[in-house]
Amino acid sequence: MVALIIIGIIAIFLLYAVSIYNRLVKLKNLVQEAWSSTDVMLKKRHDLIPNLVETVKGYATHERETLESVTRARNQAVGANSLEAKEAAEKNLNQAMMNLFAVAEQYPDLKANANFQQLQGELTSIENDIEKSRRYYNGTARENNTLVESFPSNIVANMFKFEKVSYFELDNIAEREVPTVKF
Repeated sequence: MVALIIIGIIAIFLLYAVSIYNRLVKLKNLVQEAWSSTDVMLKKRHDLIPNLVETVKGYATHERETLESVTRARNQAVGANSLEAKEAAEKNLNQAMMNLFAVAEQYPDLKANANFQQLQGELTSIENDIEKSRRYYNGTARENNTLVESFPSNIVANMFKFEKVSYFELDNIAEREVPTVKF
């Protein structure tokens, strides 16, 4: 009788551990899916930037340094491999894009160009999608991290080497908002 109770208690603990393990796996996969979605949005933005630079180049040929800065920042963002490197590269790219739009402000013909307006609209749309993807990623990262750190799930997480994941954030609160450019 006592042996049956002990076996029952062990079975309950094993089922609970399996449940936690499966939830950890699910969250790990959700985090990977969320990052993939964010990465796709960032790639769309990276693909749009050369067209924007070429459009500005036609009007602002003497702004070579700004245009090269945007191109360099884009290339760094495309080449970033880790989340931390991607985060830093995206911050640089955001700054370079703000400088590009500041330059564009000085050229009324450029601001009136239909191609430029279309590219700006696409960029705004992509920026909104990136923000949504970041929020989804950070939400899944938060759920994952909570489960990895909470007792008793942290015991299962440590046994099977589940780890916390980093958030994809910007340091400056002003940079967290989608840049608004008025032409």
